[in-house]
Amino acid sequence: MIDSAVLLPRVRRTLNRSERQIDVHVDTGDGWRPVGEPASTTDLFTIPPAFTPEFELARYDRLGLADGATVLPICPVSFRDFMVFEKHAVDAARGMARRFLPAGYRLGRAYETLTRRTFPAFRPHRLWYRQPVYYMSNALTIVPSGIPIAFPSHSRALDFELELGVVLGAPLRDATVEQASAAIGAVVVINDFSARDVQLAEMRSGFGPQRSKHFTSSMSATAVAGEAVTDRLDRLTATVAINGSTLARTGTQEMRYTMPEAIAHVSQSEQLYPGELLCTGTLPGGSGMELGRWLAPGDELRLEIDGIGVIEHRIQHSR
Repeated sequence: MIDSAVLLPRVRRTLNRSERQIDVHVDTGDGWRPVGEPASTTDLFTIPPAFTPEFELARYDRLGLADGATVLPICPVSFRDFMVFEKHAVDAARGMARRFLPAGYRLGRAYETLTRRTFPAFRPHRLWYRQPVYYMSNALTIVPSGIPIAFPSHSRALDFELELGVVLGAPLRDATVEQASAAIGAVVVINDFSARDVQLAEMRSGFGPQRSKHFTSSMSATAVAGEAVTDRLDRLTATVAINGSTLARTGTQEMRYTMPEAIAHVSQSEQLYPGELLCTGTLPGGSGMELGRWLAPGDELRLEIDGIGVIEHRIQHSR
């Protein structure tokens, strides 16, 4: 848990249409102040920009963002999404079965009632217990907090996923856990929107999630300097709220693998670069599927990890 009275160094960026650029602002505890160039923040945020200003401006043009709007604090070059919380994996499997496989859900619950053990089909795959597992999502469809989110045309079961994300500030290969921890340049909140009615069939294909995940994810308006928080990534608190009502109080405790462990695993015989985003996967109780609360048009979604950031969206009908 982070003391709310202690403000961690953080960065945000805003759209400056008149000068056709992205303005960078840093807050080290004495209020937001602009910096002339992203390179001016290298003492706190060591992530060099991977995309040209023209590319980012065109991206935000397509989103219809107004002048002065807050954009992504970091524009990541890739997006790996882990699953490090066993409780989420089990409860999400129950929630998926409850809605889409009701007979299997009833069988599983009967088994659990009789044996007082988790139904085997609700547990993660055995590989999960041996090493960190993840899938590659679409870094180019991550949108800023505040953007209205429409149901994708191919889904009637839109869900959210509250996650902790870290962005590398240095290259890695064959890293130790200590080296992986030192390479974390920034920490953000991530929301992995999911089309649950599409996801089950895609997972059964053997290729993992595709259109069920890649259409949209979102990121908090602010990023926190990695060196200020890497020693407590497994002790953060978080909340889920819809329409002003808090549905879950959760946190990052009880990870099967820490984020430095997960990053070090990925780096074995694979080159990693600054700007790559890696996420914990959903915090326990951090999805509607676990809570039995599915998103609907008109909902106001708010996801927060204390001391790190907030994500807010209004949910709309399919375009």
